[in-house]
Amino acid sequence: MLLTIDIGNTTIFFGVYDGDELKCHFRIATVKEKTANEYGEDFSNLFGDKSKISAAIISCVVPSLVPVFNRMVKDYFGVEARFVEGTKVRFPIFYDNPKEVGADRIVNAVAVYHLYGGPAIVVDFGTATTFDVISEKGEYLGGAIAPGIGICVEALWTKTALLPKVEVVKPKTVIGKNTVESIQAGIFYGFVGQVDEIITKIKEELNIEPKVVATGGLAELISSESRYIQSVAPFLTLKGLQIIYKVKNEHKSSSNGR
Repeated sequence: MLLTIDIGNTTIFFGVYDGDELKCHFRIATVKEKTANEYGEDFSNLFGDKSKISAAIISCVVPSLVPVFNRMVKDYFGVEARFVEGTKVRFPIFYDNPKEVGADRIVNAVAVYHLYGGPAIVVDFGTATTFDVISEKGEYLGGAIAPGIGICVEALWTKTALLPKVEVVKPKTVIGKNTVESIQAGIFYGFVGQVDEIITKIKEELNIEPKVVATGGLAELISSESRYIQSVAPFLTLKGLQIIYKVKNEHKSSSNGR
């Protein structure tokens, strides 16, 4: 079975695939100070029979955790981890410097094109909210990056003396009748507006009618009001990792068979 791990700035999302089927998935907090042994214990406590893991593939946007997870996967699962590098994925990247594109963004692009075709836009609600554009031919065209919802809520709470930290929910009305409702209205409708405006500009700039797919923690919430988000794919990044691993293995097998 294949262990897929997406290491983000705030959370680490991982799951196990048996062929094309996601058998289980988990999410834990990203802690840069943790050791390979500590992460190994976290994974061991969540997995049943870890001996069934035969391979692992990882996307990581926290460079300091690359050696940590390389060691953890080898020590606790007995396999060598493959780390996704955008420039080594068989997916054309039209970016000034392709090495600048986060591995998770490329993985999402691969998954969306494989599952939905193109043209397409991926909106990922993570620590940052990212917009990634894929052409009809399956080319990564670039995108946009905005502060994530969690960052904005945290900043509002820590940088003001009187405003409380609130749960991000869809408010009953855009006109709040108290401070909590007012913050929720501003955050929720502000992000819905941001998402739809950026997608509008992308559509106008490229003259396309793309499929729009959302993923990430608050994708379901924001998509409920968005004019453009058509699908929510909570396991998109894990699926992308599984697809990349499968394609690499098939390519390797065909090369060896010549």
